[in-house]
Amino acid sequence: MSDMKRREFITLLGGAAVSWPLAARAQQPGKMARIGFLGSATAAGSAKSVEAFRAGLRDFGHVEGRNIVIEFRWAEGKYDRLYNLVAELTRLNVDVIVTHGTPGTRAAKQATTTIPIVMAISGDAIATGIVTSLARPEANLTGSTFFLPEFNAKRLELLKEACPQVARVAALSNPNNPAKTNHAGRKLDLNRPLLS
Repeated sequence: MSDMKRREFITLLGGAAVSWPLAARAQQPGKMARIGFLGSATAAGSAKSVEAFRAGLRDFGHVEGRNIVIEFRWAEGKYDRLYNLVAELTRLNVDVIVTHGTPGTRAAKQATTTIPIVMAISGDAIATGIVTSLARPEANLTGSTFFLPEFNAKRLELLKEACPQVARVAALSNPNNPAKTNHAGRKLDLNRPLLS
């Protein structure tokens, strides 16, 4: 696996690679493990990340169709669909739910307290109210989170170093994404000055 694919896989799956072999050992002999993948976006838009996910699973001996089944559900940016999609996954009795994005993680957390949930990527899990502690997340929830304001500050800092003549920068974002809202429902201040 190339270094780039490995980094994409680590970003996508977070801590799941460590816990996955334990879940696989808990499977009954002959039973094919089932992964539910809940994506907030589209399959086409997430194709590179999904391929990195599959490649990472293969690196750990988990081959789709041979010893695992992946049930994909895509909200296609319509976050209100996530609750029905995660309900489908729970009815399928998947062994683990991998979420891609804060909206999906939130929906999965509300849907089940028994099926393990792995946040492949999520906005600030504390600020959005997904977990109360990074050191001890809720019982069935693990994975990776990122701190958007801090990342944005670092990105702008690197941009300013690479292109010191740049005076104005614009960024596009989905205002309906709950990653932009804290657990109290207030918008996070992502527009505060990041560079002096």
